[in-house]
Amino acid sequence: MLRRRGLAGLLAAFAALPPPRGAEAGTGATIVASGGAARLAVTLSPGARWRIMAEDDPPRLIIDFPGAGWRGPARLAGAGPVRAGRAANGQLVLDLTGPVQLRNAAEADGRLTAEIAPAPAAAFARAVASGRPLAEGGRTGALPLVVLDPGHGGRDPGTIGGKGTQEKHIVLAAAQELKRQLEATGRCRVAMTRSNDRFIPLGDRVAFARQRNAALFVSLHADSAPGARGASVYTLGDGDAFAAALATRENRADIAGGLRSSSVSPEVQAILLSLMRQETRAGSERMARLVVNELGDTVPLLPNTHREAGFVVLKAPEVPSVLVEMGFLSHPLDEDALRRPDHRAKVARALTRAVTGWLARTPGAALAAAPGAG
Repeated sequence: MLRRRGLAGLLAAFAALPPPRGAEAGTGATIVASGGAARLAVTLSPGARWRIMAEDDPPRLIIDFPGAGWRGPARLAGAGPVRAGRAANGQLVLDLTGPVQLRNAAEADGRLTAEIAPAPAAAFARAVASGRPLAEGGRTGALPLVVLDPGHGGRDPGTIGGKGTQEKHIVLAAAQELKRQLEATGRCRVAMTRSNDRFIPLGDRVAFARQRNAALFVSLHADSAPGARGASVYTLGDGDAFAAALATRENRADIAGGLRSSSVSPEVQAILLSLMRQETRAGSERMARLVVNELGDTVPLLPNTHREAGFVVLKAPEVPSVLVEMGFLSHPLDEDALRRPDHRAKVARALTRAVTGWLARTPGAALAAAPGAG
């Protein structure tokens, strides 16, 4: 039986964990004709945050609920310039007949209302290009923090390709582009374990994310392996011989992590750590699936794209973590592609979609972020 002090410590630790995944933000909506426009009304849970974004190709409005999700009908009948509404990735998506503008968006008595009216194509294009919400509201608070980890750096160049391309430079450039794209969505804050060419021990990279209560950790690499080509993603596990070889090469600076909970007994720490790791592993695997899906439409993939390995940077017990191999600099085609800014921007767009999709499906992520971190 747990000692009284141990039980109290366990309960306190549980209180610090993210809330259960059942958090709801949008629970219902109607779309009705209003002259040549459409009148949107969304029912919100108390204190819910929301934002409305414009996207094109095809034109649509995305109603996002940071830290929670859409729990209303899977489909809604449209009206006016709104062809229809549908649930997707924890968001409410309004498919449009053409470019629109948002008017009189407001929240009152648990309802978000707005008017959606036809607009010139140029005005809609500018709204999409800005990457900023057309409107937003709800409770205030810190956005979830995503930590990007460009591998290697300083005296550790990582893999060097046949044309002399150093992995440390490629992954830093890719991380900077991914940071730019993620911040443009307005859905998360972003911090990087390094923003210049310096060496950081692997354990310090993990500590960086843990100290800031990161919602998600994404490590970027472009490694080497004889004959291998294509992108892949890794989560923590034993893995196969190929994955183990990569992890062994990366783990030279291994500094073990562990749960920071010295105020509770060893048995309570073991219970809490086990529960936390189960939740973290589920979050990591969910992110890996999204990465595979998004990258698969963008770049060549390594067979068995999602693999498991014991990379040190994946060992934070409370931070869902993935390691993305964007390709192999040891392969001339991957090296040529990764040297090009346009290719790295394409990879970043795919990863941005994966991250925002993960955040939309992980209601507790926003609440786990520490104000001011990053």
